[in-house]
Amino acid sequence: MKLLSRTLFSVTLILSLAVPAQASSIAEKNSKIEQAISQAMDTFQVPGVAVAIVKNNKVVMSKGFGVIEQGKSTKVTADTLFGIASNTKAMTAALLANLVDEGKLTWKTKVIDVIPEFQMPDAYVTREFTIVDLLAHNSGLGLGAGDLMIWPHTSLTNADILKGLKYLPEVSSFRSEFAYDNLMYILAGEVITRITGQPWQEVIQQRIFTPLGMDNTRATYSLIEKQNKNVARAHVPLNGKLNVVSGNFLEKFSSAGSVASSVHDMSFWLQAQLNQGVYGNILEDNASRLFSAKQSRAMWQPRTLLSVSDKATQQDKTHFSAYGLGWFMKDYHGVKLIHHSGGILGMVSKVVLVPEADLAMVILTNQQSGYAFNAIYLQILNEYLELPEKDWIAYYHDKQQKNKAKEENRLEKMADSVNKNASHSLGLDEYAQTYVDNWYGEIHISFKNNKLHMQFGNTAALKGTLEHYQHNTFIVRWHDRTLEADAFVNFNLNAEGNISYATMKAVSRATDFSFDFHDLKLVPKK
Repeated sequence: MKLLSRTLFSVTLILSLAVPAQASSIAEKNSKIEQAISQAMDTFQVPGVAVAIVKNNKVVMSKGFGVIEQGKSTKVTADTLFGIASNTKAMTAALLANLVDEGKLTWKTKVIDVIPEFQMPDAYVTREFTIVDLLAHNSGLGLGAGDLMIWPHTSLTNADILKGLKYLPEVSSFRSEFAYDNLMYILAGEVITRITGQPWQEVIQQRIFTPLGMDNTRATYSLIEKQNKNVARAHVPLNGKLNVVSGNFLEKFSSAGSVASSVHDMSFWLQAQLNQGVYGNILEDNASRLFSAKQSRAMWQPRTLLSVSDKATQQDKTHFSAYGLGWFMKDYHGVKLIHHSGGILGMVSKVVLVPEADLAMVILTNQQSGYAFNAIYLQILNEYLELPEKDWIAYYHDKQQKNKAKEENRLEKMADSVNKNASHSLGLDEYAQTYVDNWYGEIHISFKNNKLHMQFGNTAALKGTLEHYQHNTFIVRWHDRTLEADAFVNFNLNAEGNISYATMKAVSRATDFSFDFHDLKLVPKK
């Protein structure tokens, strides 16, 4: 009896001594991470950041840094709402997984069996397109194809997207290449609506937010109560100055990226993901589930391969990269990362899961610097995977400066090559017409005060003035400079010297891919 007591005392003593050591270890890791967050905010001009880290099924960090709006005093907290943008996509995939578990569809269900009017540019692709294809970014369409139908805020609807889809240009064979595509996730939301008979916004509330206790999370920004002032404002840096912008939260096209959440709420989502859909008391045999372990594996299964550079292999020990269903995945220093980023005007976010290490994190920011969230999440991995020390802030700052200088040099060379004596073939007023693109709709060019003005018919924000570049090419300068999306407008003439059609292309390679001007073919309206 005494021996047993002594043994129990020894075990208790060991455990009591171990707990502070472990807590200290977590505290030390988090201290370094907090320093890195502060440094990243200063380096990349980010007013506010919120971070949550889950380790061994416990939230070991859930904290805000900085302010919700530049120049204001209100602090970011763990409950501050941010737009998570495309990190919504994993939630849309999870809703479909839930419906698969219920037997209401399968991953191989044909889209036309749910949405009969669904039509891709190719008849075979239309017929064979499955639920998996909606989520795997392998449709054969180009990067961001058709995004101008949804962003910036447009008057178009899901019905318009379904009508326009068949006119988008194919750039690769079906299921052969990766090309990120928001429209397919919008249609995935439409599938959910048609299967359940409820709007996507209601389904995600009932099947994810309410069960997980994500009490402050909202499916769209318009659902945030007006009395809730703990909402981050979006910021765009321009010419060294931060500009507060209204943001663009894909309000009508929810399933691709409209969710507003906090790191406190997102920590519940991270835990459910690490536990393969289980939430609440995970030790119970009949624990509650968002989706089955089988569907968790299905979502984390590589579907579309991405290339891996020699640098990634040397630097990160990465040998494969792929997209699953709502998630990117790759190997990183011997472990598998499940991850995704999100971006809307003035806000970017990052979610990373490391199942083998029972580790997950979410980073929400109110400025659109991918350099900042990359530096932060890699610093977290450094600490919690105990990797060799590396100054990720310095690495990404150097990368930012080099990329900026490279693009400035390219634009300077381009400007130097312009034939300034090459005038336009027609009088300016002859370019002023209404043009029609098959998938987007009408774009208006008017002539006023001896200048040409462009207005996208379905997108109020795309309003600008055309400046002559050379020959029959102009540059449209958008009035809202925070869009950072000026574009070439090239008019092609027919044999009679009249305008046959016009094409567009972003001037800067830094322009967000969702400005898919290059997919437009503007034909004068008859």
